[in-house]
This record gives sequence, structure tokens and C-alpha cells, in this order.
Amino acid sequence: MSITRHFDALTVYGASAMRLLLTEGEPEDMLGDGGLLGDRFEEIGRSVLLSVLADASVAGVLLADGDLSIEVGRTGAGARFQVKWGSQPVVDEHVEIPVPLDERSGPLFRPELESEIKDLTVGLHDVEQRLVVCQDISGSFRYFTRGKFGAGLGQWAVTGVVPAVEPSSLGSRSFREEHGVRLAYVAGAMAGGIASSALVIAMGKAGLIGFLGAGGLPLEAVERSLKEIVDGLKAGESWGANLLNNPHEPEVEEGTVDLYLKYGVKRVSASAYMGLSPAVVRYRLHGIYEDASGQVCCPNKVFAKISRPEVAEKFMRPAPDKLLQEMVKNGKITAEQAALAKRVPVAADITAEADSGGHTDHRPALVLLPIIQQLRDRITEEQGFAQRGVQIRVGLAGGLGEPTAVWAAFAMGADFVLTGSVNQAAVEAGTSNETKNMLQAASYTDVSSGPAPDMFEMGAKVQVLSRGSMYAQRAQRLYDLYKRFHSMEEIPAKDRAKIEKQLFKKSLDEVWQGTKEYWQGRDPEQVARAEKDPHYKMALTFRWYLGMTSRWARMGDSDRKRDYQIWCGPAIGGFNEWVAGTALEDVANRRVGAIAEALMHGASIQARMAYARALGVSVPTLRVTVGS
Repeated sequence: MSITRHFDALTVYGASAMRLLLTEGEPEDMLGDGGLLGDRFEEIGRSVLLSVLADASVAGVLLADGDLSIEVGRTGAGARFQVKWGSQPVVDEHVEIPVPLDERSGPLFRPELESEIKDLTVGLHDVEQRLVVCQDISGSFRYFTRGKFGAGLGQWAVTGVVPAVEPSSLGSRSFREEHGVRLAYVAGAMAGGIASSALVIAMGKAGLIGFLGAGGLPLEAVERSLKEIVDGLKAGESWGANLLNNPHEPEVEEGTVDLYLKYGVKRVSASAYMGLSPAVVRYRLHGIYEDASGQVCCPNKVFAKISRPEVAEKFMRPAPDKLLQEMVKNGKITAEQAALAKRVPVAADITAEADSGGHTDHRPALVLLPIIQQLRDRITEEQGFAQRGVQIRVGLAGGLGEPTAVWAAFAMGADFVLTGSVNQAAVEAGTSNETKNMLQAASYTDVSSGPAPDMFEMGAKVQVLSRGSMYAQRAQRLYDLYKRFHSMEEIPAKDRAKIEKQLFKKSLDEVWQGTKEYWQGRDPEQVARAEKDPHYKMALTFRWYLGMTSRWARMGDSDRKRDYQIWCGPAIGGFNEWVAGTALEDVANRRVGAIAEALMHGASIQARMAYARALGVSVPTLRVTVGS
């Protein structure tokens, strides 16, 4: 190492005079600005002095600044270290000479000392600032935000850099650019209008995507919400709406698509699909065209929410020829649209839904996401999508209630994340304050599964909040009776009286009359079938209760609180635990945009913690706090 390098390193102490005693030749001296030696030595310690002495050609180092002098000199295999104030020794001890830094193993770093981060927790939380991780001569980690890199420029070996990880860098750039959003984050379409027009507007104004929870709403209510969103978002903000598969009433699904085309809805979240329907394909192909470069462009974007590979595959591939030809024959699409459809997937955004609220297959995210990603890669190669500029993105939903889970999704390669349960307690959510307060008190264990209203006869279930509600047990009681008996008349008087008193709070005959009137106005064929099939009549009657329980929850009917059907996954418990003691603990402060920002910022901190651990840094156990 050259004398110049040594002096360059020693200038960090801010001494007025520096001397190098050499093993051969005369001492070398250099003057400095002075006035900083005492303070700088307290900050830096002896590491720089010893790193210079590690050079075998240096016999000793002396620093002086006024009455203060610091000296280290070789004595045999070690060195004598002295600090004096005037002629009075303050420190006089034997020290070991460190092994010289091997410059060939990597660069050194000369930090700006005032940029040192003393508290690693604080440094990791500042997601916009890089941290240069160094080791001093004793092997201790030091953290700086500014300085110069280069072999021999300084006294610390660079271990690595914890980069800035802003929330806007998480997930897929393609997703953000395609949909014109700041973050790869989506607020999912909670059915029954829980994902309300107000929620969608708030997300859009925050530069994010929210989907209207149109599932289960009458078409008139869907149209009112669409008008509100169109009026509320006039600056080109991104948003979408739910398209729920409805094989029993396909005209409702078709009518929903008609509304979406009428109001220019450019994104739909397609859910509950086991196979492709003409409605979702018609929506996707509306306005399809080939641009001047020969690329097929689809103005309408489909987000397919799936939990099974066989369903995902249908959306990842082009619509099948048989379905396209039938749609051409029926006048649903043109022959030109059908031809172009063969070159694009039905959905370019796939949401892998793990254990979530409402309808769920309870799939483990750690298994589901990689399987769907591998399927995407295989189909992309088979179809030659990459050569055509087509990219299929795979996001993750289910269980995302706090930053560690969100970061885990991105660390696994998710292109975007979609949240649901945590938004149900948001200010903008279209549900009652009673429901929001119940959600606010929930733990991750306070969920259970009960019969699903829309697929009651099949035995399908939905995941619901169990704390404060008996929906799961009471609905299961109805399903057990449905399985045991062929008609309501067969139900034993004792069981019938109990469910009439506790669940229906009216006679089964009265419930049937109301149910009959409802279906007469909506679909008379259902009534005709029920009059012929007493078992189906019992199913429709029992479904009245299952359907009303979610309505009571949304309306906040206090008399029916024990019956509330609140779709909810374990994520709400993780969220509540995370925000405890912060502003977001109070549901009055849980705005959907604030929830998104907090989760994504927290995920950025988790990313930086992961980088630090990879460098061998012992990351303190810290709680990623809201608003860090």
C-alpha cells in the first residue's frame, strides 16, 4: 500500500498532524485541518489506525491535534496503543495487529462519517435510502449511506449493499405499466357491493386498482355503482368490476357484460369459473384489433381469479375454437374477432387465490403460486406468446394481511398482490359499522366454514368470521336437515320448531311464501320446479336464510347479529395484530388507500431485511410498524 493511501485513510480522523513511522526510511508527515480528532476518534475508534499498521512497511502511526495525541507502534508481534492529553497518558495498552485486508477480494469503502447509521432498525425502515454494509478491521459491521467505493480508498471492506426498495419497485413493472398504476397492488371484488363504488373510486384516486364487488347484486344496483364510479373517476384512473360466473342464470352474466360494455369498463375480475363462458369471452374480445406492427391488442383486460391449475389453463390459453365458432354462429362475435382471438390468452392477469374469505379451496399459497407460475411458463412457450409480445402475469391473493406475507408473495415472484379481507373493515367498504367492528376484534383463528348460499345443494362452503356469529353452525344445521330429509314435511316437529324459532324467526311456510314471490318475479321456472320437487323446495327455503344472513351483516341488523355471514379469511387477524397500537387499529382510520400504502411500505422494509440477512448481517428482531 502506498504512503498516500495511508494518509488518505487517516484524514477521516480530522487531526492537525499525521506521522507515519516506516520500518525502512525516514518518517513521513502530513498536515490536516485539525479540530476534529477527539470527536472523530470516539466515532471511528482505533480501526483505521490498526488497518494502516497492518501494512508491514509501517512501524507506527501518530496523530496529533492540540494537546491530544494518539499513537500506535509495533512491539514484537503486537502493538502498543497510547492516547495522551498533553504529557499525561490516558490510555496505554497492548493491542493485536490485524490481518491486512486483501484488496483482491473486493472493493474498500471510504464513508462520509456523518452518514453512518447507528441504529440498523432505523436504517432499514428508510426504504428510499441504500445502506452500504462494511466491516471494520475488527470484523464489526458498520452502515453508511454515502461515501466512495474503490480498492485502497478507505479503511473498511465492503460486504455488500442493501439497496433502496421502494414500494413502487415491488412486483411486475409490466403490471404497473399495463394498467397505469403506481403499485402492483389490487383491492379485490368483495361480493354484494362490499367492494363498493366508494372503495373503487378511492383506489383509483390513489393510483391503484380496485374492483367493484358486483357479484350477487341486482343489475340495477350494479348500474348505479357503475355510474357513480364513472362520475367519480374522470381523469383516466384505472379500475374494474367483478364478473361472476352464473351457470344457473346465464342471462344475468350476459346482462352484466352488457352493462360493462355500455359504461366502458376496461377490467373485470372473473371469479367462480370452472370453465369459460360465452359472456367472459365476449367481454374479452370486444374491441379486439391488430395494430400496425401486427400485434393483437385487447382493450378489455380479464383478471382470472383461480385456485386450480385446470381452470387457470383455460384462461391462459386462447379461447377454444368450438366456443368461438358457436359464438360466431350465434352472432356474439364476428369471424374477424374469432380469428384474432386465437393469438391471445383469454386472461393476461391470473390471480392465484390461496386460503381466503368467502368461497375458497383453502389452497396453500406456498404450493399454489409456484404451480400456476410453472403452468404459465409452459403455456407461454407452447403458444409462442413471448415472440408475439404477449405476457401473462400471475399474482397472489389469500392470507395477505401484513407486510411479511405481502413480501413473501413478491419474493416468490408474484407479479402483483390482491387483498380482500383486510379491506372489508375499510371506511369505504359497503358494509355496516357493526360488521367492521366485529372484524376489527378478530384473531386469525376466528374463522370457520359454513354452507355457501349459492351452492347449498352441492355442499360447497364459504369461509366466514366465527367470532360473534353462529352462521357456520346454524347454516350447517340446515344443510344436515337437507341431507337427511326429502321434504320439509319430513322434518321432525322438534327440529322444525327449533329452526323456526332460532334461525328463521317465522314459520317455514311463511318463508316459502316470501321465497316463492321472489322467484316468481326473477325466474318463474324455479318455482315450477320447486312445486314438483319437494327437496328442491326445501333447498330454496333454506337458502332464504343463507342469503339473508349476508344482507343482515351488510345492513347492520342488530337483532340478527348472531346470524351475520361475514366472508373472512385468517388475514384479518394478521392485520389486526400488526396494526395494534397504531392509527389503523381504529376502523375509523382504515381507509383502503392507507391500508394499501402501509402494507406495501412494510413489504419494502421486509425486502431490505432480507437483503441484509443475505449479507450476513444479524438483523434485529423488529416489528415493521405502520407509517415507518
